[in-house]
Amino acid sequence: MTKPQTWLRSVLLAVPVVAAQVAVSQLQAEMGFTPLSAAVAQERQADTRETRKTPALRNKVYEKLAEAQAAAEEKNLTASARILDGMLAGRRDNELNSYELANVYNLYAFIHYSNENYDKALQAYENVVKQPDIPLAMEINTRYTIAQLYFVQERWQKGIDALNAWFRMTDSPSENAYVLLAQGYYQLKDYDKALNSVEKAISMYREKGKVPKEQWLNLARFLYFDKNDVNRAVAVLEELLQHYPKKQYWVQLSHMYGEQKKEGQQLAAMETAYVQDMLDKGTEQVTMAYLYLNAEVPYKAAKVMDKGLKAKAIEDTSKNQEILGNAYRQAQEIEKAIPAMERAAAKSSEGELYARLGNIYLDGEQYKKAIDAINKGLQRGGVKRADTARLVLGMAYFNDKQYAKARQAFQAAGRDKRSEQFAQQWIKYMDSELDRQRKLEEG
Repeated sequence: MTKPQTWLRSVLLAVPVVAAQVAVSQLQAEMGFTPLSAAVAQERQADTRETRKTPALRNKVYEKLAEAQAAAEEKNLTASARILDGMLAGRRDNELNSYELANVYNLYAFIHYSNENYDKALQAYENVVKQPDIPLAMEINTRYTIAQLYFVQERWQKGIDALNAWFRMTDSPSENAYVLLAQGYYQLKDYDKALNSVEKAISMYREKGKVPKEQWLNLARFLYFDKNDVNRAVAVLEELLQHYPKKQYWVQLSHMYGEQKKEGQQLAAMETAYVQDMLDKGTEQVTMAYLYLNAEVPYKAAKVMDKGLKAKAIEDTSKNQEILGNAYRQAQEIEKAIPAMERAAAKSSEGELYARLGNIYLDGEQYKKAIDAINKGLQRGGVKRADTARLVLGMAYFNDKQYAKARQAFQAAGRDKRSEQFAQQWIKYMDSELDRQRKLEEG
């Protein structure tokens, strides 16, 4: 029985998104500034969870901040920074209080982030949370952004620490926050914590009747596979295919069904991808053929190989031509098996395939070709069972009525204990047949 190609572990361990990408995408969605008046109102309202006496945002400071924000929203970041610089320059009589300073640094952070200067953006946000008595909502939101920026910079442990500090402050953590935490733990190879976090996010989404995001399920799939939890990995792949049908998930699911010894489902999953023309790689098509062979459907295996070889998707190697030839032979399509095995043998440096070709010639009653092929194989060397090859050679000589050479071949085969009995039986049969023919001639 032919065995399917073992898929590279990397196929199943591929995680399509990393923490930095998650953080960047979240920040891009969240970094648009709320109008200053609305932000102030939101922060004051949210502050009821904790008693904080926040200093007032004075009108003249508010006006300067609004002017700087308007410039930033118009993409005039230089002008915006210049206004903020003026607000901090030579402060004495016009000293800014902690809440006013927090808003200045917050807008500085936006400018630096827009310029992709993440170090300065982080410094500015750190300055925001350093200010005493700022609204709780402002501190919570800023600490979450700080965590995201650490992830953007791939400072995983710092990001995890900042995010866990944020979790301790917030009453309503989002699913995205748990996924970001999971990605951080994944980067540090703390897969148990990563799995706990992404499972939490997925569970929260399902409780809301929402379909978990593809990247979340993909991370969970990877983590289950790494833990060798095949059943859960399969369940996640089935869910991915339900909502995000893609070739890679059919291929992975086929492999995982194989791990579960569910050969029928393994074949069905791969076949589903094949009939939809998803298997565009030669290695995938060869695996499809192997699965058909294992399921004892050799004709379909041959058609997959033939189509792939003609389209040049499958590499024209000795091995692949051999698979094609063997598939046609098992399907009793001897006339199609012969040219495939001829090509396979011609591309091989050893004699094994010529010996197999001789077998097929014998099946096709092409005895002289069988004799030539097997002799060529034996001369080249590398035939795995030379004794068996000589038995076949003896049969070919016998059918070609070259009885003396047939006897020599059977005798040579019989020197190997594994073929001794068969060789003796053939010699006995040949002697009996020759004796019968002689009597017929004499009679």
